[in-house]
Amino acid sequence: MEHLTKQTFFEKVFNWEKNQEWKFEGDLPCIIDFYADWCQPCKIVAPILEELAEEYKGKINIYKVDTEAEVELAGAFGIRSIPSMLFCPKEGQPQMAVGALPKETLIQAINDVLLKDEAKAEEKNEEKKDKE
Repeated sequence: MEHLTKQTFFEKVFNWEKNQEWKFEGDLPCIIDFYADWCQPCKIVAPILEELAEEYKGKINIYKVDTEAEVELAGAFGIRSIPSMLFCPKEGQPQMAVGALPKETLIQAINDVLLKDEAKAEEKNEEKKDKE
């Protein structure tokens, strides 16, 4: 999992200095994990995110932002408590989730928020096959 700085965030997620409205810059939908090294719940979520990064490789990216090192970046998103995770679909608005979410909840959010367009396309393909 890649750790983002303000500069790499601008390149891979969103450049708020260039765009007033949300404009996703990435190739794949992503989750941004805002964390700190001293945060115990963050340490619980970290291995789950590592597993999901492997399970969804090529479908989504999972990035980490150290809120202690990237104060401006955390401030731009109003991060008040950690862990906070920003789910960024390719199209549409990002959604923030706060707290140490269990793996099942993260999987549901990945499917509902990040991969919903992909799931719809697969459903249409299945319907076509059923009709043939």
